Parts: sequence; C-alpha cells; structure tokens
Amino acid sequence: MTGCPANNSERLKDTSIMVNRENVKKRFAEYTRNYNPEDTKIALKIKHTYFVADNCEQIAKSLNLEDEKVDVAWLLGMLHDIGRFEQIKRWGTFIDADSVDHAKFGADLLFKEDKLIETFFTEVVYYPLIETAIREHNKLRISEGLDDETFMFCNILRDADKIDIFRVNVETPLEEIIDVPEEEIRKSPVSDSIMTFIRKHEVIPRSIKHQPADFIIAHMALAFELVYPRSKELAIEQGFLAKMFEYKSDNPKTAAAIIETRDEIISTLK
Repeated sequence: MTGCPANNSERLKDTSIMVNRENVKKRFAEYTRNYNPEDTKIALKIKHTYFVADNCEQIAKSLNLEDEKVDVAWLLGMLHDIGRFEQIKRWGTFIDADSVDHAKFGADLLFKEDKLIETFFTEVVYYPLIETAIREHNKLRISEGLDDETFMFCNILRDADKIDIFRVNVETPLEEIIDVPEEEIRKSPVSDSIMTFIRKHEVIPRSIKHQPADFIIAHMALAFELVYPRSKELAIEQGFLAKMFEYKSDNPKTAAAIIETRDEIISTLK
C-alpha cells in the first residue's frame, strides 16, 4: 500500500489548488456510461457515490477544515467505489469474497495500470492520500502507521460510506445487495457469533457472516464505530438507520436480534 509522504500535512496547507468538481462529475458520468444503467446494482452505486461524496463534505465541514481539504474529502467520496462498476461487470456481485476486494481493485484501477485518477484529478501531491484512503475504506480496521492527516481522511470516508449504506439497505431490495432471494432472507436465522460483536458495540468481521440475516445485522452495526459527532448526527437525521430497525423478519430469533441491535446502537448514538 502506498503511504502518505511525511510532509504531506504541510503541503495540504496550500490552498491554491482546488478540486474541479464539475470536471469530476463529468468524468464520473462518462466512466459509468460504460456500464449498464438498467442494472440495479450499477444504478445504486452511481447514486451511492454522490451521497457518500455529500456526506464526506458535511463531515469535513464539521471539522472546520479549510475549503481545500473539504474538496479533497468530497473527491474521496466520488472515487471510493470506482472499482464496484467493473466488479459488477466481471463478477455480477457486490460480495468481495466471491469476486474481488473492491477497494483494492478500485485503487489499482485509479493508480496502477489504467491510471484513471488522471482523468479526474491531476495534482499528484494528493495521490498518496487518495490512494490510501480508498484502499482503507472497506477494511475492518485502518492500517497502523498512517500520518494524522491521512488517518483523518480515512475516517471521514469510512464514516460517510457507512452512513449511506443505511440508505442503500432501505432503498434497495436486499436480494440485490446480498444475492439471496428475499424469502430466504426473511426466514434466515442470525449466527450466535454475530450478537457477541453487537454486545461489544463492534463492527462485524466478514469472516463470521454466514447467514443472510447476518448481513442485515452487520450493516446496522456499522453505526457503532462512526468516529465523528457529525457522522452520528447524519445517521440519525437521515432516518435510514431507524428504518433498518423496522425490518420484519419471519424468524423470531432474527426479529429479537434486530430489536437487541437497535437498542444497543441507540444507546451509543445518544
């Protein structure tokens, strides 16, 4: 993984370079036209991108960052899931374990062979930070050893992404997200190991998600590790997390697990 230069924090204080948002949106639209807009998975990822970018901007502003850094945060939101489109085209799934690590894949598309980053943004001083944040955004834990500036941007992006995952779970049929028929999801139990993490107020590792309902609980649990106060406010204000709590499972064990998860999360967001 590419690290951030030791003096990057000093360079980021230069506010003479601004992200050309209109160009980024134009290039993003051009890129995504290479994929089937009728595919529900493609459509939801296009929409997700813009919502995450907006969340990034709001979180960055809440930290009183200068305009330059707010723009960088917004750009991270626009680029963070660029690997999803080719993932769907090649493998037809969002499940990384069944296809490819979409964060690593996206960072490679941007910064390695295809050099897609050059179509969106040309200020190379930002490249290490952007690459690192994208590679880190889907990890259970952020890698150690990052400088404070990079660590902050990683957290901004990760918070923004988690917040919009709540919306995606509400607005998108779950069978499109986890590739399991809705009837099977509604009947699914929750693995006992899942609730151990809920009671510890921790996000849930991919390796222990075995039942379809585990994914529902795991997506709710993303709320436990939101870092910034504004992130928690957005999760509440947007209302999608609360709507996730209303999911009606036909399995009594799962229904009880959702209620327990709701109560544990609410206690941490107050």
